[in-house]
Amino acid sequence: MINDLWYKNAIVYCLSVESFLDGNGDGVGDFRGLIQCLDYLQGLGVTAIWLMPFQTSPQKDDGYDITDYYSVDPRYGTLGDFVEFAHGCAQRGMRVMIDLVVNHTSDQHPWFKAARNSPDSPYRDWYVWSKKKPRNANSGMVFPGVQRTTWTYDEAAKEFYFHRFYKFQPDLNTSNPEVQAEILKIMGFWIQLGVSGFRMDAVPFVIATKGAGITRTVEQYDMLRTFAAFLSWRKGDAIILAEANVLPSSDMHYFGEAGERLSMMFNFNVNQHLFYSLATGDVGPLQTSLMQTKPRPATAQWATFLRNHDELDLGRLTEAQRRKVFERFAPDKEMQLYGRGIRRRLAPMLHGDRRRLEQAYSLLFSMPGTPVLRYGDEIGMGDNLALPERYSTRTSMQWTNDHHGGFTRAPRSKIHTIRNGAYGYQHVNVADQRRDPNSLMDWMERMIRVRKETPEIGWGDFRIIDTGYNQVLGIRYDWRGNHTLVLHNFSADPVELRLAPHTIGDGAETGAPLINILSKEHSFLEEEKDGRYSIQLEPYGYRWFRVGGFDGRLLKMAQRPPTTSSQP
Repeated sequence: MINDLWYKNAIVYCLSVESFLDGNGDGVGDFRGLIQCLDYLQGLGVTAIWLMPFQTSPQKDDGYDITDYYSVDPRYGTLGDFVEFAHGCAQRGMRVMIDLVVNHTSDQHPWFKAARNSPDSPYRDWYVWSKKKPRNANSGMVFPGVQRTTWTYDEAAKEFYFHRFYKFQPDLNTSNPEVQAEILKIMGFWIQLGVSGFRMDAVPFVIATKGAGITRTVEQYDMLRTFAAFLSWRKGDAIILAEANVLPSSDMHYFGEAGERLSMMFNFNVNQHLFYSLATGDVGPLQTSLMQTKPRPATAQWATFLRNHDELDLGRLTEAQRRKVFERFAPDKEMQLYGRGIRRRLAPMLHGDRRRLEQAYSLLFSMPGTPVLRYGDEIGMGDNLALPERYSTRTSMQWTNDHHGGFTRAPRSKIHTIRNGAYGYQHVNVADQRRDPNSLMDWMERMIRVRKETPEIGWGDFRIIDTGYNQVLGIRYDWRGNHTLVLHNFSADPVELRLAPHTIGDGAETGAPLINILSKEHSFLEEEKDGRYSIQLEPYGYRWFRVGGFDGRLLKMAQRPPTTSSQP
């Protein structure tokens, strides 16, 4: 049983070791460079670092094609370097999470090499084979338009092997008890080296039945219970954060009715409807999505995000909704991917509009769950659409306006850096922004601090507030006597809200002021008018209020400003 729910109020920061900082000057990021950045990440307010794959790999899919689960790719350092990194994180109170990519391996993995070379190999049944190409071989592809099939013929094995992803990533037969035991062994190995959690890749595919004769897959949810039980036995507070883009009707199957399966899941449903609401200015679809994903066990948690290392997947939207988002944020074909997604970073999607960036990240930090940031979000990094597929958003971190953005001192780098345009490292970098008190990075540090000081968002219950406007989202959080009201204007026009105390709920009904957490613009009950709270929201504006339950100090901070008498 997990007795330390550290993930409930965490700030998760996702990064790629190879593109964060080069510590040895060979043009590739490494653990030596990452260790140098730990004080920076701690200062930003990060409480958990999620590492994309860093194990040995041919690098045909940015490390998601692994050849040795118990290693560090030599380009990034050694296992000793990883342990030093994990120790450095522990010293600073930061947790370590790593990618767990066990739906498939690289076709260069020793397991697959042994499996394909002999039908009698003990590893033969670790993969999925068929003597004939199945009829459904051209369906269910993860990368349509790039990937042509899910079954490829292997000359050595004289059979077809199944691969949900690229053909160089053969699927593991995860129904095989030996494969499941190996997955537990992998998790146990990294826990022993200081890892507190795993972002499990492609969870619905991991737990699905696989085979040539299967026309309708069945999810083996008890597999998740086995994983969770193992983590609980080995390290009581270790968790799995699942990449599972599933319908809300399936959520509880993944969490488990009592939270005995997954501790965390990415909320893809809310993410997609959030972007639709951002595109249209109508918060209705987002409100519906929030309520659809509200049910969850007490120990479970959603991970909220804006952009990640993959495309912005809009596959759960209707065709008309997806077209609206494309029109607003990815009007050119080169900005779209797989017919369902957008391969851009957030800042260029929003045209670098500071108002909209602040609104978006304020939403991230104030939606139900735990926020997950992508490296470079804090400075508004851009993308490079000249790179293929998902690589457009995987460019190197921009530290300074020097050569290669301060990422490496090597004359040439194997990692792409954004050099030109408004998002080039000359204009967008950490060094410049940390010296500017009005920079996006400075604002982000303050918002992270405020989010950590508002635990009711991560721990509490929420309800949607009727603001009277379809372009204004209102969410009220309650936890242990603390109440927070968060408002966001999705419109380019200013809005004046007139909220009755009963609309806001407990605390407001006593007539107490709404204390603005982010500024001095508090809101008082206007008894002399209509007995409502008046709140002005500028275009794309946002407000975070404490509601009721204030001690004397807070009430004194929010004294009603003196009124000017109309008497002569």
